[in-house]
Amino acid sequence: MPPKNLWTREELIVAFNLYLTIEFGKIHSGNPEVKRLAQIIDRTPAAVGMRLANFASIDPFHQQRGIGGLKNGMNQVQPIWDEFFNNKEELLFQSEEILAKKENTSIENKYKDILIDLKDIKGDTKIREVKTRVNQCVFRKIVLANYANKCAITGIDIPELLHASHIIPWSKNEEHRLDPENGICFSMLYDKAFDKGLIGINTDYKILFSEALKKKSKSDYFHKHFASIENQEILKAQKYLPKKEFLEHHLDTIFNK
Repeated sequence: MPPKNLWTREELIVAFNLYLTIEFGKIHSGNPEVKRLAQIIDRTPAAVGMRLANFASIDPFHQQRGIGGLKNGMNQVQPIWDEFFNNKEELLFQSEEILAKKENTSIENKYKDILIDLKDIKGDTKIREVKTRVNQCVFRKIVLANYANKCAITGIDIPELLHASHIIPWSKNEEHRLDPENGICFSMLYDKAFDKGLIGINTDYKILFSEALKKKSKSDYFHKHFASIENQEILKAQKYLPKKEFLEHHLDTIFNK
């Protein structure tokens, strides 16, 4: 066993998972989620909070804002950050496997609600599908946290009504599937409208209407659910703004088609 003051790679990975999936302003030791992770890995909440602050110190978003975070410990967390951005699928799934193990359970049991229909599937097909679904679930947590658990159009903050909408669809680009800059938090109606190209977001982060949607402008539902949001700027993400090249891709290939 290493000395207790040295963090293992597994501990750093699960701390990074938490860093990605909670709001930046809540990485302090008093947050129940920080306390929960501290209990799982047998660390103090203060120690976990410090590690989260280390990740913040190497986060390009915070560096651009001039927020330094905690510099001590940067060298320990930098390899985890680099590994994530070079291979998001593997590291995210690995972080969930480690958490499940430390919680004395399995991935299959922890995520049984979304994996139940896979019980009769075997081999590599099952492994791939489990990884995909678990990573989609973690991506949703990341995107919702990035928008303070609010719909970027309406401000609705009921988690059950929120989706992590991909700008470039999951099936179209493996490289950017789990990129936080490829997600926007929308409530169900606007998630579907965005997915089907009825609405788009321009590079000024304003909402555009397709011709197909505009044709419905005389309907009651248009006035109730759409009229007031045209050209409205979406809520600003806490950290990872939608990447402009992704928005342009959506406008070119999905919007108004």
